[in-house]
Amino acid sequence: MISLSETAQDHFRKLIEQQSSPGMGIRVHAVEPGTPKGDCQLEFSEPGDRNGTEWEVECEGFSLFVDSDSVPFLDGATVDFTRSPTGGELTIRAPALRGSVPGDNASVVERVRYVIETEINPQLASHGGRVSLREITAEGTVILQFGGGCQGCGMVDATLKGGVEKTLKERIPEVTGVADATDHDTGTNPYFKRDAHA
Repeated sequence: MISLSETAQDHFRKLIEQQSSPGMGIRVHAVEPGTPKGDCQLEFSEPGDRNGTEWEVECEGFSLFVDSDSVPFLDGATVDFTRSPTGGELTIRAPALRGSVPGDNASVVERVRYVIETEINPQLASHGGRVSLREITAEGTVILQFGGGCQGCGMVDATLKGGVEKTLKERIPEVTGVADATDHDTGTNPYFKRDAHA
């Protein structure tokens, strides 16, 4: 599960003592786990905040509570606190938090989703857009759904062919092409307006 260094336990224990609340602990949960944005959130945990499904890690003088749905992503995590003249720095290392690169035996769907989340969506996010996988046909065509600034965008065809398709074909040999299943007429905030006469 999670291991805390002595300095991290000491840091949390002092914070909890300042709260003067019986049964106070520390709660940790994963935010957007399994994606490149995966992160950890720490907060105080009072007895009334807990529902009994959390995993409890007993520490010196307090307990750390891990949300049950975060356990797979925080297994093997380490928490350390480095003191400095200006205070200190808390470091959490969680190898499984952002997911792992799919292996050679992973399905095409897993590999396509991984490339979408780690390479394509971070680029589209600069335009307020995103893309999600709808399906992959037997012929290897990846059917995508655009959203955000990409829905209704006048440049989506260029993005689809010049960016998304090129990247997916380079990374995953089984991909033969991409297709767009998005209803672009319902887009409310396109990054580039479409030509009404097109």
